[in-house]
Amino acid sequence: MTSTARPYLNRRLAEFGTTIFAEMSALAVATGSINLGQGFPDTDGPEEIREAAVRALRDGRGNQYPPGPGVPELRNAIAAHQRRRYGLTYDPDTEVLVTAGATEAIAATLLALLEPGDEVVALEPYYDSYAASIAMAGGRRVPVTLRPDAGRFTLDLDELRAAVTDRTRLLLINTPHNPTGTVLTRAELAAIAELAVERDLLVVTDEVYEHLVFDDAEHIPLATFPGMRERTVTIGSAGKTYSFTGWKVGWVTSTASLVTAVRSAKQFLTYVSSGPFQYAIAEALRLPDAYFDGFRADLRRKRDLLGAGLRAAGFEVYQPQGTYFITTDITPFGEKDAYAFCRALPERCGVVAIPNSVFYDDLDAGRSQVRFAFCKRDDVLHEAASRLRRLAP
Repeated sequence: MTSTARPYLNRRLAEFGTTIFAEMSALAVATGSINLGQGFPDTDGPEEIREAAVRALRDGRGNQYPPGPGVPELRNAIAAHQRRRYGLTYDPDTEVLVTAGATEAIAATLLALLEPGDEVVALEPYYDSYAASIAMAGGRRVPVTLRPDAGRFTLDLDELRAAVTDRTRLLLINTPHNPTGTVLTRAELAAIAELAVERDLLVVTDEVYEHLVFDDAEHIPLATFPGMRERTVTIGSAGKTYSFTGWKVGWVTSTASLVTAVRSAKQFLTYVSSGPFQYAIAEALRLPDAYFDGFRADLRRKRDLLGAGLRAAGFEVYQPQGTYFITTDITPFGEKDAYAFCRALPERCGVVAIPNSVFYDDLDAGRSQVRFAFCKRDDVLHEAASRLRRLAP
C-alpha cells in the first residue's frame, strides 16, 4: 500500500472534474430523458460523405499512420475552402494542420503558445476546454463577460480593452459563440483586430460553427482584418458542419511559423488521428453551396421549433444567431440556480439540459442560464417541447 501527502491530480487541473457534458449525458441515460444537453446530432450527415469514408477504408487509405500535418488531400481542401469562402490564402504544406477535432486544436495551440504566467483574455461564458487548456499550459485566464442586451449577448469593447495588460499573451475568441449563440459583428471584430495590432497580441479564434449562422448574421473570420493574418490562429472543424462529430477531424490555419509551433505540441498529444475520415472530409469540404444552405436552413427551422416550445413552457429565450444552442433564463419560474434546475429537470419532465453557470468564472453572471441543444430530429424536439410545458405555471 502506498500513500502520499500530495493529491494525485496535477494542481493545475484540480478545479476540473468530470465534464458537465459527461455528467448530464449520463443523467439522461439513467433517467431515460431526452438529451438536449450535449451538442451532437441524432442523425448522420450526408450519405456520400459516409460512403467516402467507407471507400477510403476499403482502399487502404488512412488505415496506417497518416502524415503528421494531415493527409495532403485534406490540407488542400481546407486551404481551398478558406480561399473560396473568405479570400484567405494558405499554403497547404506549411500553413494548415489537421487535428483530432477542434478540442485538440485548442489544447495544442495553447500549450504551444503560452508560457507559465501568461494571461489569456477569453470571452465568457466559454467552452469548458478553454479553461482546462489554459490551466495545463500554466496560463491565467482573464474573462470578459458577454451580457444579455436586447435579446442577444453582447461584448463590451471597453471591458475587453481594459482586460489587456502587459502580461496578456493572446486573445481567445469564439464566434459563432458557444453557448450563447452570439455572432460577433463586423464592428466588434474590427475593434478586436485593432486592439490586437495595437498591443501586439496573438489571437486564437474558434470558428467551428462558421457555417451555422442564421437570419441576418454573417460569419467573418478575424484573420481577414488588416494586420490579423500574421497573428491569428484559426481553428475549424468538420464535426458540426457535417454531423459527424465522432470522426474528430479539426484543423488549424495560420502562418507557417505559428502552425509549426502548434504542430510541435500537437505531435505529442494524439500524434495523428482519423486517417480514413480525413479523406472523407476532404470530399465534404468540396460539397456545393446548396448543401451548406440547406443544412443552415434546416437548423434554423429546428431552432425556431424548440425556441417556441421553450417560450411556451415559460423560459426567457435568447434567440441565437448561430450554433446548435439556445440559451434561456429560468428566473420566470422563480428559480435562480441553473445547476440545481438542470439536475432536477429529468425527474420533473424527462429532459436534460446544461447549466451555463459552469462556463463562467463570474458565477453570478450565468447563475440562472440554461442551454438547450436543438440539433435533433423534429419528433424529438416536439416531444421535448411537450414535456417542458409541464413546467409552465
